[in-house]
Amino acid sequence: MTLPAMLSLGQTALELGLICSLTVLALFLSYSMLNVCDLSTDGCFTLGAAVGAVVAISGHPFLSIPAAMLAGVCSGFVTALLQTRMGVDSLLAGIIVNTALYSINIAVMGGSSLLNMNRTDTVFTMAKKFFADTPLAGQFELVVVIIAVILVIAFLTLFLGTRLGLAIRATGNNPDMVRSSSINPVFTTTVGLCVANAFTGLSGCLLAQAQKSVDINIGQGIVTIALASLLIGSTFLGRGGILPRAIGVVLGSFIFRLVYTIALRFNMPAFMLKLVSSVIVVLAISGPYLKSHFPMIYRRLTAKKGE
Repeated sequence: MTLPAMLSLGQTALELGLICSLTVLALFLSYSMLNVCDLSTDGCFTLGAAVGAVVAISGHPFLSIPAAMLAGVCSGFVTALLQTRMGVDSLLAGIIVNTALYSINIAVMGGSSLLNMNRTDTVFTMAKKFFADTPLAGQFELVVVIIAVILVIAFLTLFLGTRLGLAIRATGNNPDMVRSSSINPVFTTTVGLCVANAFTGLSGCLLAQAQKSVDINIGQGIVTIALASLLIGSTFLGRGGILPRAIGVVLGSFIFRLVYTIALRFNMPAFMLKLVSSVIVVLAISGPYLKSHFPMIYRRLTAKKGE
């Protein structure tokens, strides 16, 4: 593989990794902070992509960003409503919302399972025009995504340091203590899921506009990818404050996408990519466990050799 090919491969992985890192940051808030495993992520990702595409096609590329995030907020609100007000288990609530979003997403896309945006102005085409005569002319997509990731990380760092953010973190750690402290866990759970799903909708919107198309299955398996990226990132910068942990999450997303892109580069059949994702998830989950038990395993192996 030549150096230009390697650089191109790395840039593709970086761009996709940064876009998907917004969904990973959403899981960082809902799963790591709030202790809620939101399985509606796949449908919410597609919802953000569909809403963003429809708004962009109507001639409002910049408005597509807040529209997609607002759609994510609505998805998070319904998920929170089911589990906090209707007594539905959090896992089941996510599955129900994810199933319902399949029909909603097709309705948003006008009854079609595919939207083409080749002749549509997007935030990326606008950025391309803006950076046309600058040194960043060839890196406009990367610049847009980096700005989005920096803004989301900055928001998360500041938000989780506020009284409401601390209440959300406390809800994830000990809901009973939160209730005894006169904090409403229903409210904190709802706010946390709404904010997290807003990031997921933003991620879907940016991916759709980067690819210039939306497919009804664009979000399929994104929760698996995000969870693997989250766990990979936690092995690098899993301790410390919110900022280093959030940066670690973004790093984990890039590493996952790099491995995924390399697998594609080696002409692996498309039907094998899901297996690659599953293997990466298993390694990410079992890695810390195997690492902690490696000294004991090593001593047993050396003891058997000594015999």
